[in-house]
Amino acid sequence: MPECKNISTFEHWNHLTDSIMAQNNWKDVLNSTMAAMPEIDKDAPNENNELKNIKNTPGIHQNLIIRFEKRNGKPATIISNFQGSEQELKDLAAKLKKLCGVGGSAKDDEILIQGDVRTKIADFLRKQNHNVRGDFKK
Repeated sequence: MPECKNISTFEHWNHLTDSIMAQNNWKDVLNSTMAAMPEIDKDAPNENNELKNIKNTPGIHQNLIIRFEKRNGKPATIISNFQGSEQELKDLAAKLKKLCGVGGSAKDDEILIQGDVRTKIADFLRKQNHNVRGDFKK
């Protein structure tokens, strides 16, 4: 591999990388580069992760119950046991309706989503760090 102490132009950089790729398998070059990079602890708290978590999950982490009902002969997914303000309930309902592309409503600490979308909702709520239980496919 040619030795270069100061890469000053883009063309020189391209020539250098081309010669490296010609001599080695690109996967080997990538693996050696990745091995030289420092490990990042994804569980370690930092400002960006803390702010991101606050934005994604307003309020406390909920212990929510998901169930399926037929209301007026039509299928409905019900999310109950919500603890929080009426506005938080409506915000969560809006997110779920948008996720599923269906209508629904939020009142009396329950969210009603049209259709049988229990699994999709359970996956979304788990990603939001809520505890979910009820009758849905795991």
